[in-house]
Amino acid sequence: MAFEGLSQKLSSALSKLTGRGKLTEQAVREGMREVRMALLEADVNYLVVKDFCKRVTEPCVGQQVLDSLSPAQQVIKIVNEEMTALMGTENARLTWSSSVPTIYMLCGLQGAGKTTMAAKLANYLQKTGKKPLLAACDIYRPAAINQLQVVGKQVNVPVYEHGTQDPAKTALEAVERARYLGRDVLIIDTAGRLHNKKNLMEELSKMRRIIDREYSEATVRCMLIMDATTGQNGLNQAKMFKDAVEINGIILTKLDGTAKGGVAIAIRRELNVPVWYIGVGEGIDDLQAFEAKAFVNALFGDNEPDK
Repeated sequence: MAFEGLSQKLSSALSKLTGRGKLTEQAVREGMREVRMALLEADVNYLVVKDFCKRVTEPCVGQQVLDSLSPAQQVIKIVNEEMTALMGTENARLTWSSSVPTIYMLCGLQGAGKTTMAAKLANYLQKTGKKPLLAACDIYRPAAINQLQVVGKQVNVPVYEHGTQDPAKTALEAVERARYLGRDVLIIDTAGRLHNKKNLMEELSKMRRIIDREYSEATVRCMLIMDATTGQNGLNQAKMFKDAVEINGIILTKLDGTAKGGVAIAIRRELNVPVWYIGVGEGIDDLQAFEAKAFVNALFGDNEPDK
């Protein structure tokens, strides 16, 4: 299960509070230290953890909570509410333009799984009644175009490619191809790049600017494909991409392995960019919509607050 490690650690920390009768300020602070460690071990950014724990601890050690009939439940309720406020209550969803097609650019670091995710997303959308077209705009990685054609065939979605010409030009041609074929979604697979390589980031920015200029009536969204095993450095990577192309949403991949997934919390808190989808396996169907409230509830396991 995605985020299982974080859920177990957080539940363990809070269970020590519920196992007590009367709570003291010292007991609450000890519990919050364990919550802090659980978040840090899940790769949540240190500054995000520090701010979160400060916002939670202050009301938890107030006399109104400590003197209540069920202080442990009050503490859990405060932690739950703060996490819910941090992650947001609205679930992000892909939006569609009245103009055909809606355009989704997939970007991210090398090895994040963009090409495979392009096919997974196309497959997911196809099941909802959409008619996607894939565009091969990775001209740098050997066999990248062929890989997209292979996975496109697996999900029965056509692929537009034009060799190694300028990726921005290929993207514009793909929009027209989608229109010609009556495809209502265009998913652009861009080249993997290092977030600190200015020339490659500028190329990505250029593609977005040209698409926005030529098709101002279309809905254009840029999704950052992020490897959930990246760890705390993931926040810095996301910042660089957001500065370059205005990231609209995140898709976390590789949450089926040893990934801790805490980067989702940090990105939401620091950049206000929602997680849209999570990849939970290697299969083509292993893509799930990210539900913020369900995510928070899962973190608390058996320690959900009383209603």
